[in-house]
Order: sequence, then C-alpha cells, then structure tokens
Amino acid sequence: MADSDVARGLEGITVAETRLSYIDGEEGQLVIGGFPLAELAGNATYEETVFLLFEDRLPDADELEAFRSDLAGRREIGEEVRAVLRQAAEEEKPAMDALRMGAAAANLGTGEEDPETDARRVIAVFPTIVATYWRYRQGEEPVEPREDLRHAANYLWMLNGEEPAEAEARGVETYLNTVVDHGLNASTFSARVVVSTESDVVSAATAAVGTLKGPLHGGAPGPVLQDLQAVYESGDPEGYVQEKLDAGERIMGFGHRVYRVRDPRAAVLSEAAEQFYSDGGDAEFFEAAERYEEVAVEALEEHKPDRRLETNVEFYTAALLHGVGIPRELFTATFGISRSGGWMAHSLEQLEDNRLIRPTSNYVGERDRSWTPVAQR
Repeated sequence: MADSDVARGLEGITVAETRLSYIDGEEGQLVIGGFPLAELAGNATYEETVFLLFEDRLPDADELEAFRSDLAGRREIGEEVRAVLRQAAEEEKPAMDALRMGAAAANLGTGEEDPETDARRVIAVFPTIVATYWRYRQGEEPVEPREDLRHAANYLWMLNGEEPAEAEARGVETYLNTVVDHGLNASTFSARVVVSTESDVVSAATAAVGTLKGPLHGGAPGPVLQDLQAVYESGDPEGYVQEKLDAGERIMGFGHRVYRVRDPRAAVLSEAAEQFYSDGGDAEFFEAAERYEEVAVEALEEHKPDRRLETNVEFYTAALLHGVGIPRELFTATFGISRSGGWMAHSLEQLEDNRLIRPTSNYVGERDRSWTPVAQR
C-alpha cells in the first residue's frame, strides 16, 4: 500500500454497523435510535433516551419507571472514590482528570457484574463523580444523590444542593439527549476498541473519558463561552470577529469535521436556550449570542469562501449550559455525563457480534540497519 492510500485519522473508513445513530453531514441530519434529533431531544427524559439506545425502542410507563429507579439506585459512590476526588480537587486537577479517575473505579464495591449492569452503573455514577469533585473544589461537602429526581435534575441537585427549577432541569435534559451519541466519534471508537478485546465496559468508559478530554474532541464549549461573554460585554460582535480574523485566530463554535451545513445539534440547543432565556434567564445575553452567530457566519463565509464554517454544537452548548448554571470548568465533563449513555450502548452493541478491532499501518522506517556495539558508536 502506498503512502497516498493511508486514511489519515481513519477518515472515510467504515469499521462497524450500528443502529444507534445516523449522521448526514451534507444535509445536516442526525438520527438517534431512529428518531430525528429535533423530535427526541426536547421531549424525552434522558432515561428514555438511554433505554432507547439499549433496547432499540421506547419504554412503556412501567418499564421507564423500573429503568429510572434502577439507574437512580446505582448513583452512590464509596468513600474510597470520594477520597480520590477530594485529592484531585485539592490538587486542582481538571474536571476531566477527576472524571477519568472516578470512572476507573465505577464498579468498585459492586461485586462481579455483567456488562449491561456495569454499563448502567457507569451512566448512574458519572454525575455523582463530577458533582462530588466540584463540591470539593468549592471547599464544600458533597451532596448525596436523590433517587426521586431524574438524571438531569439530580445532577443539578448534587452540584448546588438545591432542587433545580423545572426550566433548568429541562435545559440540562435537552442537552444530555442532544449529545448522547454521534456516530463513531473518537471517544466512542475508543470505547468500542477496548471492548473488542473482550475487556470490560468500565475500562471502555475510562478510555472514552481520556479521549474526550482532548481539546480537539470535547474542549471547545469553554472557549466559546469566553467569546460570548466578551461580545456581550463589548456590545460589538462585528469588531470582535474582525479582531479575531485579523489576528489569524480561530473563531470557536464554527466548523465541524462532519457537517458542511449548520450542525443539527446547534439548532436543537439554540431553541432550548431561547426557551430557557425567555422563561427568566438573561434575555440580553442570548440576544447577543444570536447576533454574534449571525456576524461570525457571515464574516467566515467572506473570509474563507472555499470552506463551510457553519455553527456547531459547541456554540449553543456554551450558551445553554451557562444559562442553567453549569460552571464553565464542567462543560466537557457534563458532555461526558451525556455521552456515557452512547459509549455504553456502543460497547454493548460491539459485544453482540464482536470482532477484535485491529487496523494496520504502513511501515516507513529503515529496513537494513546493522547492529553496532555500544563501544563503537
């Protein structure tokens, strides 16, 4: 195989069949478990979405309550895990480091379990891990999870120690549904590679968290929020965008590896953010974000006419999560809380008809070297 035949980054290479999500980057379509994203994200609870990914159908009322109750009963973490998170907070480690440490211990103290049970445990404890770490970072004691609250509402409860308003909980829930799965992205691929070796799903989740930590995958919403706040404070989106372009800096929140049109997740989250801000949030902040998006898209089209740099998911992720009170430092970890459902569904799907994922590489090094003893080098 010639070097020109190498698929850098595995782009365009199909390595799995999945029923979990479908992406059409040219048309801007995303289907989750058979449902167009716009239909699912704003209507489902996160528990319904995860059940759909696991079972390939929506649950009836009794099944939903049983599934919700089962996840809620797995939210507790032991003192050993808390000690690690406390140490991570004291050393001011990033939230994704804390999530990785907690994920690796997700099944500690649970005994021997099967893959689906471990998968449920992973999904259940991720919010507890992130919230516990954050409480320690603030010099406060962790808030115990509540089994009577849904996944999204319980996350906010553990972060703040206050039962969230319905608008806040719904905003987080819509976000969790929106980013729960997205084809064979880097972190999902990591998870499937791990379980393809017949390793366990907790190891798959840990590897996926490590992959998501990289700024090329999950790190953009934080910088987007910095831009949004700067534009809001200055009231001059045109000047801010032009300054960025003149400095040769990237305008965060625009352009995507897959989509050539506006990211369908941005459309869903912009609608969710608009609803949240109109229900009592800072409406002027949201209006500034909308104006900034409009100015940036127009400027990028003029500045780089050969590229399609449309709004991506990170733009309105930043606006929505900021509005509902998620700290900027937890944006990527909150992404991981959502995506854990997709990671675990992909891991279980991989195990259904498993084959070790083992790509090849082209050797480009020397071939005819002769050994020279160290004294003669």
